[in-house]
Amino acid sequence: MKKNSIISFTIVSFFSIFLNPAWSQTSFIKSTVTKVSLSGKITDKNSAQPLQGATIYIPDLKTGTTSDANGNYTLHNIPIGTYLVQAGFIGYKNNIKTVSINENTTLDFAMEISVTEENEIVVTGTSRATTIKRNPIPIVSISKQYLQQNLSTNIIDAIAKVPGISAVTTGPNVSKPFIRGLGFNRILTLYDGVRQEGQQWGDEHGIEVDQNTVAKVEVVKGPASLIYGSDAVAGVVNLLPPNPPPDGKTIGDISSEFQTNNGLIAGSAMLAGNKNSFTWMGRASYKTATNYENSVDGKVYNTGFRELDLIGSAGVKGSWGYSHLGVSTFNDLQEIPDGSRDSATRKFTKQITEADTVRRIVSDAELRSYKITALHQHVQHYRIYSTNNFILGKGSLGINLAYQKSLRQEFSHPQIAIPGLDLALNTFSYDAKYYFPEQNGWSITGGINGMYQNNDVTKGTEFIIPSYKQFDIGAFIFAKTSIDKLEVAGGLRYDVRRFNNGALYTKTDPVTGFDKTVFGMDTVGAANPFYAYKHPFSGASGSLGLSYRFSNHFTGKANVGRGYRAPNISEISASGIHPGTNSFQKGNLNFKPEFNWQEDIGLSFNSQHVTIDASIFDNSIQNYIYNQKVSSGIIQNIVVDTFQFEAARANLYGGELSVDIHPHPLDWLHFENSLSIVYGNNKGVSGQNKLSDSAKYLPFIPPLHTYSELRANIKKVSKSIINAFVKIQLEYYAPQNRAYLEFNTETPTPGYQLFNAGFGADITNHKEQTLFTVTALGDNLFDVAYQSHLNRLKYFEPYPNDPRPHHGIYNMGRNFSLKVNVPLNF
Repeated sequence: MKKNSIISFTIVSFFSIFLNPAWSQTSFIKSTVTKVSLSGKITDKNSAQPLQGATIYIPDLKTGTTSDANGNYTLHNIPIGTYLVQAGFIGYKNNIKTVSINENTTLDFAMEISVTEENEIVVTGTSRATTIKRNPIPIVSISKQYLQQNLSTNIIDAIAKVPGISAVTTGPNVSKPFIRGLGFNRILTLYDGVRQEGQQWGDEHGIEVDQNTVAKVEVVKGPASLIYGSDAVAGVVNLLPPNPPPDGKTIGDISSEFQTNNGLIAGSAMLAGNKNSFTWMGRASYKTATNYENSVDGKVYNTGFRELDLIGSAGVKGSWGYSHLGVSTFNDLQEIPDGSRDSATRKFTKQITEADTVRRIVSDAELRSYKITALHQHVQHYRIYSTNNFILGKGSLGINLAYQKSLRQEFSHPQIAIPGLDLALNTFSYDAKYYFPEQNGWSITGGINGMYQNNDVTKGTEFIIPSYKQFDIGAFIFAKTSIDKLEVAGGLRYDVRRFNNGALYTKTDPVTGFDKTVFGMDTVGAANPFYAYKHPFSGASGSLGLSYRFSNHFTGKANVGRGYRAPNISEISASGIHPGTNSFQKGNLNFKPEFNWQEDIGLSFNSQHVTIDASIFDNSIQNYIYNQKVSSGIIQNIVVDTFQFEAARANLYGGELSVDIHPHPLDWLHFENSLSIVYGNNKGVSGQNKLSDSAKYLPFIPPLHTYSELRANIKKVSKSIINAFVKIQLEYYAPQNRAYLEFNTETPTPGYQLFNAGFGADITNHKEQTLFTVTALGDNLFDVAYQSHLNRLKYFEPYPNDPRPHHGIYNMGRNFSLKVNVPLNF
């Protein structure tokens, strides 16, 4: 590890230890708090019988416990304050109460049986934990159960069926989230509330997070710049790890999965404990796969991958607050498809020499092999982060610090193991919030957050972007209040980004024959693909929202938000061939920040047997930056498209509808339905000529999508089989004819239907303790040949004028999955 990396790691660790009163013996913070407890009893509302194993959790303190055989629970060392407390139990409605704790407090929960899911607590996009019903911001919560009972190969694919959410894919292990038609650097991905920083500017750069570490996902659908700053102009995806186990407990799990289509083999093991308010956790995960297949292409060459992930955390809590420290490593070897084929047979071919004058047809043995080929990406991501909340009198101070190192190597030379792209991104992010004491019903939070980044590109042989440095800082104020049945929330923010990319000089290396960067006196006579460039970007953002509870079943919401996003490095400075995309990319130094106004209206109805959620939105964007193809050509026997970033006004509008029915008296039967639709219009540049019909729509807009699932949940099948489910699913994607056709940037995409199914259950012993959980899932049961409109491989076609059908690469065909999870309790 480099010296600067060690220094950065040390700084974060020092701050975590210094700010933690349990380790630094800081007496000031201790002197301002009093040790109190929260206790009570969890019972069934109808029978008044105690419920053993119910969970009680306080999100703002990241602490919780479970009820004993008599239904009793106790949480010790609770700081004085006002909190949301959630009680949960399988088969019962979440019971959420607001409690003010000034002394030892008793809080009982009478749990009501329910077959509908409602009243989730969320922490994303707000200053403090709140319920979805009371939050004016459009947000959805995705449970661990949903993630386990749907088939996917990465965490973003796992949430792509949720209304309003989709994914741009480059094969089965590379997915980037899209929210209501917007993605890439417009969506901020968080892990445990800390921003995830890699090389997000790349179309084929996935999210460097182990899906096994995610217990819940919260998605904000709309501008979240108020809390998070630039890069949250379209929304936020917050990947949340499991809550710590109850005090005195040590738990774990061992899981494995096999998928038939690409032979995916995956395994993960976790152990976690909590003793005397000290929590710890460790997890290791591994997965590998060969090339995926479909009925048109057969096995798609160079789509295999191999991934190893490690994560660990430790934390302490007390009446002074809490402090958590986490570390993780992500190591992925990802093959890079280029779509090259034999002109006669359309079988896939492979590059075997640097000159690339002749290509060889890939053999069946190579298509079945798990061996990573010479042309691949090696992505490594290292993170150390600290999340802290300190009680200061009646207020509290939250401090999150993180250091991340992202290493991306893209090996594009078939005869020598030298990376074409070799990128090293160092990010130090900071986030400090002060939660003022609540006064007269007002809850106010003030904060400052941002990051410093340094991206070094000088070690490769191909250069699409220059090295750069940037510093972000933003300050905000957020307030919310309750007036009877009305919730009001809003705030303002201002951001500044100092951006500086350096000049880059290259010469031919006499040893390898490839380009290399040179410095100092060696720059004389050298090529100069990138010049030094400095630019400040700044902007204001904010939001104002209302939520009104018309009755216990019916809630209405309205929100207006303004977002801000500074252009990314690729949009500004790119100039070169990107090995992972087979395209020559050009940036534009004259871009201004994007600003948007989005209006949302939402209605929700929840009864014992029916849940309905409906929302509509309108999003107007200034300086919307999009990628446009300007030409195509043959370079080294491969079709290389040249793309140029452009900017214009844009308007996106649409909505989502979900209807979940649990027909009485068949409460075990769930009929869940959803519809998502978004339209994206290119409004052009103000004052210029009207756009042609081929350019009037925005690229990468998902088509209308409907989803229906019929699922039976059976609590007890026999003495040894419990919590069983059986389901069938239908996904319908309408044709997308509103494509950005200018210069053949996009093509229309036909519609398609996919049928999926699955079943699973917990297998128990004679004491009704779960021995293991087994889940079997099947996607695309009828092996439909289809191309998603957001599938980048759709455009990997070496012979675009071939009269035969089925151009480009198709999505994955029929796929079955078998998952086994073994819980561990000590």
